[in-house]
Amino acid sequence: MSSWTFPTESPVRNTVQVTAPIDPTELAGALRPFGESTMLPASAYTSAEVFAWEQRHFFTGSWDCLGRVEDLAAQGNQHAFNGYLVTFADKPRAFANFCRHRAHELLPTGTACDRPALVCPYHGWSYELDGALKAAPRAEISKDHFGLIELPAVDWHGWLFVNASGDAGPFSAHLGDLDRLVAPYAPERLETKVTHTYEIAANWKILAENYHECYHCPLIHPELCAVSPPTSGNNWHEMGNWVGGSMDLREHAETMSYDGKSHGVMLPNAPQKTVRYVGLFPNLLLSLHPDYVMTHRMTPVSAERTIVECSWLFDPEAVSTGYAVDFWDLVNKQDWAACESVQRGVSSPHYRPGPLAPNENAVYDWISLISRGYRTPASLRLL
Repeated sequence: MSSWTFPTESPVRNTVQVTAPIDPTELAGALRPFGESTMLPASAYTSAEVFAWEQRHFFTGSWDCLGRVEDLAAQGNQHAFNGYLVTFADKPRAFANFCRHRAHELLPTGTACDRPALVCPYHGWSYELDGALKAAPRAEISKDHFGLIELPAVDWHGWLFVNASGDAGPFSAHLGDLDRLVAPYAPERLETKVTHTYEIAANWKILAENYHECYHCPLIHPELCAVSPPTSGNNWHEMGNWVGGSMDLREHAETMSYDGKSHGVMLPNAPQKTVRYVGLFPNLLLSLHPDYVMTHRMTPVSAERTIVECSWLFDPEAVSTGYAVDFWDLVNKQDWAACESVQRGVSSPHYRPGPLAPNENAVYDWISLISRGYRTPASLRLL
């Protein structure tokens, strides 16, 4: 049999960045200075075309959080996502999910398994977990030229981020100044003790907007207000594709729980008497407490539906978790009900973008980030 020869360049193609399918005049209000600006137009929350554009540019084209490395690896050493897969061996790696022979998917999207190699079910070509071609039955080819197409993947404090398009800016630039606020909690040494999954009938951005303000807290979160004054804290304005701020704990409170008491293990270097709330674009919300870290990882499934995976991370020695989990499960459900009501409101033919209150500057920062991304997707790489 004669040897096969193929071009050796990477088949990854750069795509032209285009603006979102939203009338630019409808974004004008959201891009005005704080105090003059409005919310996003209805199409940002309801349009299937806008949703599809976001999936390509905000998720595939940015740094999508897939969850905790340890938790994913425990479910198998191969995971398939939408168009790419992740392997776990010496370190997490991401690859385009197709065989280099005839482009058959190596693993069906949404599945995971634990095997010593990646095997194409079409013609049996197999790959090492590091992407190197292992075997090509009855084909005489150069293994050096036909490994899987690797995509950028980063383990940050135990969370796995992947740039599925392969053309985002460096993760360090995406992160900006955020690490100094998260590092004191040492999330990499914490364990996921509990995870709840919620399906919410609301756009993913509505969930993030709700997360970034406590203007609503006195009316729908009496339990939260009992341990944290809703008007406390400050928001940050620093480099990176993230939005966030802090809130104080009341004098009697050690943490966020029904009685303000911690029944866990305090994190040694975590700031006391405060909780930090951070949204790392596009889909990871971090709530950093003195004794635990809670995350909301958003997976949009349509313009009007989002799956949220809420996880609670504690010190490995912590035994009691209910004091935090039960408290936040209630607060989560209060938030989801409000977000679903907002979704119904923005879906009305009579909806017009409303103004922002003076204490909603973090919401303004989030909307500004989204609006700039709609107008110039590449700008997200420069922040």
